[in-house]
Amino acid sequence: MKKYLEGALERTLRTFDGVPDDFTIEISVPANPDHGDLSTNCALKLARYLRRPPHSIAEQVVEIYREHHHDPFYIDSVTIAGGGFINFRGSPSYLYQELESCLQLDMDFGRSDLGHGQTALVEFVSANPTGPLTVGHGRNAVLGDTSANLLEWSGYQVTREYYFNDAGRQMRVLGASVRSRYEQVTAEPDQPFASEPRAITHRQHYQTKSIAGADQTSVTVSHTFPEDGYLGEYITLIARDLAEQHGVDLLDAETDNLFEQAAKSTIFSEIQSTLERLGISMDIYFNEKSVYETGAVSDVLKSLGDQKMTYEKDGATWLRTSELGKQTDTVLVKQTGEPTYRLPDIAYHMDKLKRGYDLLLNIFGADHIDTYPDILRALDVLGLDADRIHVIIYQFVTLTRNGQEVKMSTRKANFITLDELINEVTPDVTRYFFIMRSAQKHLEFDMDLAREANDKNPVFYLQYAHARICSIVRKASEVGLEMDPSIESLQRLIHDAEIALIKEILHFPETVMSCAQTYEPHRLATYLRSLAEAFTKFYHSCRILGEATEIAQSRMALAHATAITLRNGLSILGISAPIRM
Repeated sequence: MKKYLEGALERTLRTFDGVPDDFTIEISVPANPDHGDLSTNCALKLARYLRRPPHSIAEQVVEIYREHHHDPFYIDSVTIAGGGFINFRGSPSYLYQELESCLQLDMDFGRSDLGHGQTALVEFVSANPTGPLTVGHGRNAVLGDTSANLLEWSGYQVTREYYFNDAGRQMRVLGASVRSRYEQVTAEPDQPFASEPRAITHRQHYQTKSIAGADQTSVTVSHTFPEDGYLGEYITLIARDLAEQHGVDLLDAETDNLFEQAAKSTIFSEIQSTLERLGISMDIYFNEKSVYETGAVSDVLKSLGDQKMTYEKDGATWLRTSELGKQTDTVLVKQTGEPTYRLPDIAYHMDKLKRGYDLLLNIFGADHIDTYPDILRALDVLGLDADRIHVIIYQFVTLTRNGQEVKMSTRKANFITLDELINEVTPDVTRYFFIMRSAQKHLEFDMDLAREANDKNPVFYLQYAHARICSIVRKASEVGLEMDPSIESLQRLIHDAEIALIKEILHFPETVMSCAQTYEPHRLATYLRSLAEAFTKFYHSCRILGEATEIAQSRMALAHATAITLRNGLSILGISAPIRM
């Protein structure tokens, strides 16, 4: 209906003198359903060009539309409201045909060819393998996966990618942290360790026995726990595993490489396991080390230098971002010779662009809001099409319990892991709560509400609506009642609650497509809530079981269409649609 109206109004406005060639016709859903199904403000927007009152322009638009472009199959009536809004009400014939289409499409209802023939790479999570995923990573994960689902439903061929950041200082600190714990474990294998480590002085001697229980031997411990080392029980557990496997044999290791590799392998395996619990599976794990090994990082630095976009100052290499719209220049290589994360990130995004994807979508936390533009600026300088890159910036998460914020500190390992959250509130609830608010807004994750098993919990409300429909279908089948999805049957649906539910169902395909275009997956969660509310009103106003056979069959078809829409919408959100609760 919206597509038809856009074309009809465009043809109508061609008959006007003074309408700009680039004039955009905006069509929206009125806030008050009494005003109609669709509305346009084109008369108000044209007033500045035509120098006439909006209401006068609206009258002319409606007159020409009715005379030359009105199609009664789509539009039943046209009215003018307020200062010049033009409102349209859909025809029953259109509503019934689209409802029939929903029933026929079933699992494909809501899919579109918006991105047909195009490819998209969605990079998300990309947490450093230095510790378990936290609730902050959880929001990133769900935003990324749901955005990928929306793109797939809109016809894109989607690849999910995790940027595996296993290079740099944080990995060396990780290895040193595990080594320190390993030395403590082998020195005192039966002693528990608190989250705050006890410092080990340089070359302190311990009488040590192996974990396997061998005789005591004198060993030298020469490794101090890093001042900014990683805390938490997970570091000690990795150290204990190494002690189980190697006893005290690693105490004389010349480097921390083995400790770093063991930690990286263990932690990343747990990260993958956590993501799988949320139904998230990556197609590619891109290794950061590869951009160093292939020489891509060196090539980026040389190319920027060749274009006179870098300079040396205070022993560091700087990018002239002040010439690219930023107030200050940006360090690419520190005084120590170690690159800042921007340099390998530029190389990584060069690689992504060269792989030929039509769309590159990145999910970043709010701490990247001032830094990711540096990457885009550098790519522009290097002659690459940075316009293909889109970024979702999400705000951080606060957990509350009993109305109080749950205090967390990553530095002190005093945080709630994503696994712990899933254990407490289930994967479905975790996913929904992370996606139900705009990414641009701070998210308050209410643990008490998330644990509710009633209509107060928005996930329960949606799933219960689907389960209720499945229950109705089962009970109807028991008495030999089946739905009738024919147009003749659907035309019996004339009650206000029935029409309102049909219209809500028909918003689904455009909602999916719009969410994919604007990268706003939270709007789908909002839509599903409205759909469930419309079904609840229908259910309380229009009986199915116990009614005359024909009307019961028609309402069964409407209920089934609602179930299709709820199931498809929940599947995009990565949430189950139970048939019993």
